[in-house]
Amino acid sequence: MKPTFISMLQITTVVLASATGLLSSQAQAQTAAYPNKPITIIVPFGPGTLTDVLARIVATKLSASLGQPVVAENKAGADGNIGANYVATAAPDGYTLMVGSTSIGSINVTLHKNIKYDPQRDFIGITNLVSVPNVLVIGPQVQANNVNELLALQKAKSFSYGSSGAGGSMHLSGEIFKKMAQVEMVHIPYKSSPAVINDILGGRVEMMFCNLPICLSLIQAGKLKALGVTSAKRSELLPDVPTIAESGLKGYEVSGWFGLYAPKATPPAIVEKLNLETVKILNDPQIKAQLLGQGAVTIGDTSAHFNQYAQEERVRWAKIIKEANIVID
Repeated sequence: MKPTFISMLQITTVVLASATGLLSSQAQAQTAAYPNKPITIIVPFGPGTLTDVLARIVATKLSASLGQPVVAENKAGADGNIGANYVATAAPDGYTLMVGSTSIGSINVTLHKNIKYDPQRDFIGITNLVSVPNVLVIGPQVQANNVNELLALQKAKSFSYGSSGAGGSMHLSGEIFKKMAQVEMVHIPYKSSPAVINDILGGRVEMMFCNLPICLSLIQAGKLKALGVTSAKRSELLPDVPTIAESGLKGYEVSGWFGLYAPKATPPAIVEKLNLETVKILNDPQIKAQLLGQGAVTIGDTSAHFNQYAQEERVRWAKIIKEANIVID
């Protein structure tokens, strides 16, 4: 009988196949056991922002449904880019997630010159959580009862407006308003919405385009005066407040959205599990009512739909930013 010789190539192929199979089995086992340790949801903005509120609601409910602690952690700074970059470079194992706003998912990549992450390259969207309008509010020192009266005041004096950070929907709402109304306004970026509100109430800033859930209770209490909502239709919660488009700036429309993300290479099975559990949370009548009561409309779509929508929003906002000539230094 002739001896059988096995080439080094054959041996290498067998070893690599065995190693690949072992790694695949280990990955499948890890995915099947997910989660088996605490999960962190990064909030790229400060406490008190809508991003923070949403993250904490989702974290509390996911803790119960997944059987592991889920905690929200604030990593604010650089208009959300510090926290977003942290998640973009985190291990794609499902244990580091992020609640990101429209700016994180579609705007900053166009608006900021030296951004380190790309939302479509570095993140996988798990689901779109909510959609919210902004509302133009003024402080008690501004003597205006509607958008037209405000514009009349602005023709004589340049007003300042605050936002929770450059590049977000609050900021861009103001820049688009400024361009369409042909008035001068100075943008003052803050690290959080409550900080802006405090300065409006203290008379240091005249106005802001506030996420409705953040300012609703202050509007209802009469501490802030709402002049117009940025959405195409009036809000059910402020039926007497017209849209800004109704108020004379025809075609004006800005709505924000907030999604749950993971690092891009997170296993599909983990993304699917997180999507399933999060959508269940968003479809809970109590949660829907809680968020709607604050002005946020729950969404809860598929991962594929959300990623496509975020890409479409990126294209839309890039066009708006270019046409409005919005520049961040």
